[in-house]
Amino acid sequence: MIIKNAKQERILREAGGVSSDILRTLGENIDIGITPLDLEKLAQDMCREYKVKPSFMTVPGYDYATCISVNDCILHGIPNETPFKEGDLVKIDTGIVYKGFCTDHCWTWGVGKISDEDKNLMKVGREATENGCEQAIAGNKVGDISHALRSTAIKYGYTTLEECAAHGIGKTLHEEPEILSFGEPNTGELLKDGMVICVECQVVTNLGTYVSTNGWDILSSDGSNGSMYEYMGIVRKDGFVKLTDSF
Repeated sequence: MIIKNAKQERILREAGGVSSDILRTLGENIDIGITPLDLEKLAQDMCREYKVKPSFMTVPGYDYATCISVNDCILHGIPNETPFKEGDLVKIDTGIVYKGFCTDHCWTWGVGKISDEDKNLMKVGREATENGCEQAIAGNKVGDISHALRSTAIKYGYTTLEECAAHGIGKTLHEEPEILSFGEPNTGELLKDGMVICVECQVVTNLGTYVSTNGWDILSSDGSNGSMYEYMGIVRKDGFVKLTDSF
């Protein structure tokens, strides 16, 4: 969507604040022995507390407020009863519907002491997404974001998953434009002032993946881990205005 007036921007800022509080609280509750379903229950409880609806439940066939992807499950992980253990890499993706507007964002956490490799995956994943956000300026094109995501990952010896893309957002969870995690500068759709988008990527060691038998979990084909970060914000002439916080 493109913001039409100050009221829409105010509501979106409020939505981002509520959504950030929920995701931050979920991250704070990650611990050894806690399960993804425990966090899912907490997310649904917080949605009821805030009197909002989970935006992911607007996706046909998806019945959860979160996607919680652990280790080699790169994204779209259905919350399950497997307890977190020391060294796990946990990606929580979530969003809400607030006064008719959707949010969507993701962060990665480590459980206890994690490996140096996973620390690096987290660092590079966040840096790549931040660099993508820096290119989300009115007058640029979606390819500028895509190129920043992939080139940052490659600089450190990683790459970005190609199956999924960043996207516009607004009254519905997934809107135009589609923003791939790879591409060439100055290509694709023009970014316009007031556009509301999500900038995201999954940083991985290789591009091989498969979909779990549950039809949702996307896992690495070689068992390697991945990180994922996603910000929601507004494209402006002087920079990307983040609506969801860093943690």
